[in-house]
Amino acid sequence: MGSGRLYAAVAAGGFRRYATYRAATAAGVFTNTVFGLILVHTYLALWDEKPHLGGYDQAQAVTYVWLGQALFAALAIQGGGFETELMERIRTGDVAIDLYRPADLQLWWLAADAGRSLFQLLGRGVIPFAAGTLLFPTALPDDPLTWLAFGVAVLLATLVSFGIRYLAALSAFWLLDGTGVLQMLMVVGLFSSGMLLPLNVFPGALGDVVRALPWSSLLQAPADVLLGEADPLGTFAFQAGWAAVLLAAGRLLQAAAARRVVVQGG
Repeated sequence: MGSGRLYAAVAAGGFRRYATYRAATAAGVFTNTVFGLILVHTYLALWDEKPHLGGYDQAQAVTYVWLGQALFAALAIQGGGFETELMERIRTGDVAIDLYRPADLQLWWLAADAGRSLFQLLGRGVIPFAAGTLLFPTALPDDPLTWLAFGVAVLLATLVSFGIRYLAALSAFWLLDGTGVLQMLMVVGLFSSGMLLPLNVFPGALGDVVRALPWSSLLQAPADVLLGEADPLGTFAFQAGWAAVLLAAGRLLQAAAARRVVVQGG
């Protein structure tokens, strides 16, 4: 089997794996919808007090909320993808088997995570987004090219998300317990991606810093492309730059780990 067909099969396997968790998917759809409703009413009250906060009008702010709910699981903004499993394989020493596979470790997990991401977008993201746009006035574009640009931004966001979480997972080669790293990933992901509030709202130096971090590629960047608040080419360059840096760092860390694999209890 050629390498391209191998990774396509791994991605398809990742999709099928998550498709079997029907109860969890239904619970996720319900949770995202309810949390979206809570956030929307919070945003409506906030934008009533401060119209055009962060450069958004009220319809754009509502659209932003439902985009967040659609992309939350797909981009594993608070974690919850492959990283827990990979950390456990590192802890038990099973990763040594993975390193002997005739496949690249990073590309293997990237393919598996791509399959997971696609399923979460379709299975868990579409319904809350559709429900939100039916219940509230939104600012969705009519131009197909804008939707195409949004799709590209989401694809690049997927790479950035994987790059962040792959580095977090590889930290288990040097740490006895990755729980702290995963908890930090959850907190930073929630705050720095813009899931709680658009990063455009943050003032001064704080706003400049969070918008420069890679997490802004996950929600803020695709949202601004869809809402017409950002230049798509500039956004793509920002996201692709972070994806390249993170994937290259993951490659270097993987090489360092492979040279000093330590079986921690397995």
